[in-house]
This record gives sequence, C-alpha cells and structure tokens, in this order.
Amino acid sequence: MDYGHQMMEEDTQAHTGPGVGIISIGDNHVDFSIKSDLAFANSLRRVIQAEVPTVAIDLVEVETNTSVLADEFIAHRLGLIPLDSREIDQLNYSRDCDCDQYCGRCSVTLTLHAKCTTDEVMKVYARDLIVGIDRPNNHIGNPVITDPDGLGSLICKLRKDQELKLTCIAKKGIAKEHAKWSPTAAVGFEYDPNNHLKHLDLWYEQDAQKEWPKSKYADWEEPPKTEDVDAKPSNFFFEVESIGNIEPDDIILEGVKELQRKLAGLIHGLGESDGMNGDYDGPRSPDAMDGGSGWQDQGYTTPYGNAGSTSTWGGGAATAYGTTPYGNSGSNGWS
Repeated sequence: MDYGHQMMEEDTQAHTGPGVGIISIGDNHVDFSIKSDLAFANSLRRVIQAEVPTVAIDLVEVETNTSVLADEFIAHRLGLIPLDSREIDQLNYSRDCDCDQYCGRCSVTLTLHAKCTTDEVMKVYARDLIVGIDRPNNHIGNPVITDPDGLGSLICKLRKDQELKLTCIAKKGIAKEHAKWSPTAAVGFEYDPNNHLKHLDLWYEQDAQKEWPKSKYADWEEPPKTEDVDAKPSNFFFEVESIGNIEPDDIILEGVKELQRKLAGLIHGLGESDGMNGDYDGPRSPDAMDGGSGWQDQGYTTPYGNAGSTSTWGGGAATAYGTTPYGNSGSNGWS
C-alpha cells in the first residue's frame, strides 16, 4: 500500500512534535519518514531493534535424540524459529511471575515427537511443533509459517529408526539479551538522500548524478531553500522489516511506547515528582538481572547467614583459632 506525499505533509503539519509519514507498508515491512533530530531517530532505531519484547524458545528438554545433530545444535535452531508474538502484553516476564519456574501465564509449551520409519529421509519442520493449550490466547507462541508449502523452518533430518522427542518452553524477552527475541530482520534509516548537506563525498569519474544511483527516497525530499554548511538533518527515512512474529506497524508503536517508558523512568529517577524514587531499568529478558534474596537484615548479614559481627566459624569476629588478629579473645568483640 502506498500513501501519497500530501498525506504525509498533512500528518506532519498536524503535530507539534516529531512528524511521521507512512510511505509504504506491507505484511512484513514498513517504510516511513520522521521529522526529528538525529538523536531521536537513532534512539527509535535502537529500541525497535533491541527492546521490543517477543516470544522465543528459551528452554529445551530433550528426551530422545538419535539424530546426527547434537542436543545443543537442535536447541539453538529451535530458539531461532519465530513465534507469533501478537498481544505480547498478555504474557508476563518469568521474573515477574509467581510460579516456581514457568507456567501458562509466563510461558508457552511446545512439544515435538518425530520418528523415521521408512528408508526415505524424513524432514522435521516447524509445523511439526505442537503448541500447548495453557497460554494467554490462541495465537501467541504459534510458529510463524510463511512459505507457500506451509512447512516453516527446517529443524533437522532423520534417517530410518532415528527419533527426536523434546519439550520446548518459550518465554518473553528482548533482543538486547539474545537475538532470538528480535522482532525485526533489518532496521535502517537514511537522511539527505540527495546529498544537499554534502555529508558524503561521492567519488566519480565524470558525472556523479549518472554514476551514483538515486535513493528511492530522493523524490520525497524537498531541496533546501538556502545553502547552509552547518545545517543538520531533520528528515529521516526508515525501513523496518519484520520476521513475521509481530506486524511491522505494531513494532513501531511498541518502540515508541518503550521510548516513552524510558523517558518516564528518567524523570522518575531524577525526582521530578515528590515521593518518587527511580526504579525503572527498562525491559529485561526472562532470567536477566534476577533479584534473589541477596543481602538482608539491614545490610549487615554475610552471605553465610551470620550477622556481620560473627565470623564464619561462629565466634564473635574471631579467626579460625579463636582469637582476633590483634590477640584479643573474639568473644568480646573487637577492642
């Protein structure tokens, strides 16, 4: 779907902040322009690429594997299979869930059992994964299958009497922790497609206009009214390609929401509101930065559970031989 240039101008003029215009959009990609500064454009790119949460296989419990591939190899391939991550907000991070390890509120279970019984080579695909029913909705965690044959990603090949049986646990995470949680295959942006700002020094033999192909965004940019060598770019053209687990326009929206949360957390941390303390660390993957009990008892408990005034041998600040380093008895403490 293509949108006219007039539509983009109306969108940008109707907002006092950064203006956004959709150039083209498809099932797995979106091209758009944004009027802002370089810092905001690059921040949006980084957030879209690394901090939009998705679902991916994180744990693999292998029961039987007689194929030629090692367990770790198959587990890695399973982790890279894109899973449907629409309405991801309905799924909790495992760190925020009350369960012991994983449950239907923070994970999706997928099982696979394949055995070759003929002389023909058996190919195991993503379509062979069976998704459990204990999940927030009926589509989250489903393998993304876009090929015409409806097979999905190839997992492995089996010869006669070879068998593969395993259970997968998919969890919510972000690509900053591991690339398998990435919602995009590629994200990029460019500015000044006609090189009016002269930030690029184009090498050419006779005519740069003929020897260098024009960017597809060249006709979308108006030439500057005056030549200014100190001018800064203000119009950026984005290309976002989804891997199919989230619709491309939703990826952009989630990226903007995450930027808003980051800014809110910064204001929160700087104490702009009374009685508020900064506690937002951004999105995290399932087990990243897990808390645990840590240090308790007003901060003077040792990792061995004894009070700070007690050594690991039970004496009052005593050494292994019953005295302090200064020769006094440890029972009376330090002198």
